[in-house]
Amino acid sequence: MQQTRVDQGLKYYYSFTKTFPTIKALAEADEQEILKLWQGLGYYSRARNLHATAKQILELHSGEFPSTYNEIIALKGIGPYTAAAISSFAFKLPHAVVDGNVYRILSRYFGIDEPIDTGAGQKQYQLLANELIPESMPDLHNQAIMEFGAMQCKPKNPDCEACVLVASCASYGTEAVNNRPVKSKKTKVSNRYFHYFHITDENKTAWINRKKKDIWQHLNEFPMIETVTAELPSNLFTEQPLARYEAKHILSHQKIQAYFYETTEKHVFAEQEIEWKTSNEDPPTHRLMEKYLEFSEQIQNQKVKIKS
Repeated sequence: MQQTRVDQGLKYYYSFTKTFPTIKALAEADEQEILKLWQGLGYYSRARNLHATAKQILELHSGEFPSTYNEIIALKGIGPYTAAAISSFAFKLPHAVVDGNVYRILSRYFGIDEPIDTGAGQKQYQLLANELIPESMPDLHNQAIMEFGAMQCKPKNPDCEACVLVASCASYGTEAVNNRPVKSKKTKVSNRYFHYFHITDENKTAWINRKKKDIWQHLNEFPMIETVTAELPSNLFTEQPLARYEAKHILSHQKIQAYFYETTEKHVFAEQEIEWKTSNEDPPTHRLMEKYLEFSEQIQNQKVKIKS
């Protein structure tokens, strides 16, 4: 729910908990089944971490979710923010959550210009947040400060005149309101070019599994060539294929330009571990592939209507 609207995430949550009602059920599940249920949400490393954590809890804690901060933060995929959230919301422990909303409130209210994307800055904010959290009702405090940042102390042009903290806010009435929190550097965005090939043989289609440690790890897609520019090398094919479908896909640090082709020249992908699947098989994949498959299905339906 950190990166997805609640109304969009709920259907996944209900489906997930129905399929895996216990930690043991999740720990013993097949990863491909988990990724299939997660399909469309993105952030697939979180699904893999959830699976690994369930195994960890089953092995080290007899299937019972641990109840102390140090035990929780030791679980795979759980960092300081998530550990603090679980500790305070589930177990009423006084551990402060520090997300984007909290960074913004603390930097403006206390007049802090230490960058939030440095180790020193993050440590400073975490220590300050820990000092502010009360022993009683830490869950309510964490919820309140996050909501205050989301609804009142907004990123751009907040309504300071209506703020209950205006009299003591260090940034009120200055340009610092819109310039805090400070970041030391911008995230570099890389451009990537993916060329996918829709290869069929009778009633089967060629798929590969992304095994490398990269985006969409362990998800399935068509055989693919990545290039440094948008141009497809001309020496790979007997007849240069034409792109059937193009799409842009933007991730947090990457812009992907994808091209989809149809070809029968399987030899180009001899080094890739191709799996041939029928149309009835539905392997877990990413949103970019989903969009192409939806497009392909629409084209096929149009052809059927024309014939009929």
